[in-house]
Amino acid sequence: MDVEQEEMQFLGTYGIFRETSKLIFTWRRIFSQITLALILPLSFLFLAHMELSNLFLRKIMYDEFILDQTRPRTESFGKLSGVVSSEKVYYFLFQIAYLVIFVVLSLLSTAAVVYTVASIYTGRDVTFKPVMSVVPKVWKRLLLTFLCVFISYVGYSIASLFVIISLLVLIIFIGHITGSGVILLIYAFQILYLGGAFYLMTIWQLSNVVSVLEDSYGFKAMAKSHALVRGKLGISVVIILLVSLPLGTVRFMFGHLVVRAAALGVVSKGVLGILCFLLFFVFYLLKLVTETVLYFVCKSYHHENIDKSALSDHLGEYLLGEYVPLKPKDVQLEKIQV
Repeated sequence: MDVEQEEMQFLGTYGIFRETSKLIFTWRRIFSQITLALILPLSFLFLAHMELSNLFLRKIMYDEFILDQTRPRTESFGKLSGVVSSEKVYYFLFQIAYLVIFVVLSLLSTAAVVYTVASIYTGRDVTFKPVMSVVPKVWKRLLLTFLCVFISYVGYSIASLFVIISLLVLIIFIGHITGSGVILLIYAFQILYLGGAFYLMTIWQLSNVVSVLEDSYGFKAMAKSHALVRGKLGISVVIILLVSLPLGTVRFMFGHLVVRAAALGVVSKGVLGILCFLLFFVFYLLKLVTETVLYFVCKSYHHENIDKSALSDHLGEYLLGEYVPLKPKDVQLEKIQV
């Protein structure tokens, strides 16, 4: 990285993206290799899933329509009913298989990019083969962190649902709030809920980096990420929003202009599909590198002196064999007095 450790805390949104761009272009060979090996298949899987899911659903809906037009308790009705039931089972299994493969590829991509950026930061030699040998040794830590975030999100959603139901019951018993007041209250609660959900997503993104570079994963990584964003919450939220919006936009474009657009021809859909595919993997790589840079910015802001030699040794443990956790005094990360 071109920016000194102590100066990284002063990087704003523009500075973080500038540093990200420098990293990608300076080390474009290794990032291109990671993209071809992991992010490209991930992007193809993501977009292909949307197309295949749409075809599955259309087939199920068509067969259900035919089933509704078929006389009950006939042989053809029984056969068609069995076909529809089988299609729904296949669709469910397809979604489960997609989710598992997508999560695995996503975690592998995250591990590869975070390890690469950290290696660049410490001055280690970065080549494709060592990076790919490290990935299988760290993705389990990322998976545990992902599961903890998922559990937290489910708990947060259940608690939020309980609160809104309790408020509605209280309003019904009180009876002094108009219908428009109830709607306004629900909208306000939805905004608060989305804000909390986005905060959890911000914590999750930083937790992934923490899980690779520190002796923390799961709920401990989430707690560490929560501590890191203090004082940098605004810029962290903005960064995560800015790297997530392009991916959401590509998904929207692909869904409406390729998957469900009846007016466009095959050639037009093909061109748009390729464009969405290219944009998706570019934005996904940008997202992963930016989140890692944001981690170093937050560390610098809290005056946590990252010992490059200790971090380099930590990264080297992945290459020597099974992961050996660092001792707290070595890893990371001792605070410097200011």
